[in-house]
Amino acid sequence: MIKELYKPNTVIYILECILGLCICYTLYKCFPQHQFYWSMISVVLVIAPDGKDSNRLAFDRIKANILGSSVGLLLFLIRIPNLFLICLGVMLTIAIGIFLKLNSALRSALSALVIVMIHEEGENSTWHIGLERMGCVIVGCIVGLLITLAFNSFHSLKKQGNNVDR
Repeated sequence: MIKELYKPNTVIYILECILGLCICYTLYKCFPQHQFYWSMISVVLVIAPDGKDSNRLAFDRIKANILGSSVGLLLFLIRIPNLFLICLGVMLTIAIGIFLKLNSALRSALSALVIVMIHEEGENSTWHIGLERMGCVIVGCIVGLLITLAFNSFHSLKKQGNNVDR
């Protein structure tokens, strides 16, 4: 178990997650009027632990997050009891996700759905909240994607450099 922590892929994954969290946390602290704490959740959902398919997984998870947050935003606009809407959102998100072949990223879609749909009842519960949460989820996704692409590009350049040296 301890040996797993010292594997290069594990160390890279830890660094990617920490960097993503630091970036999103900085946004959260710099813009306290916005809900960037949701970005911290989506960034760690987008970053994949395995380097082989991490670009494809990051793109799939971004699509899934956009799907879940879009369904959440649409249902947020309907004013009926929240639990029913969340259950309907889960059903729609899973059905659309399967149709779009995002099966491996459905958990990300469902978390984005819940992030957008969970809100406090009252006068501050407007569509702006859902839209802002959707935007913050997408910001976290973009940060995660950029980190994934940057680390994978660096890894590819390093491999090319090692092949040239031989």
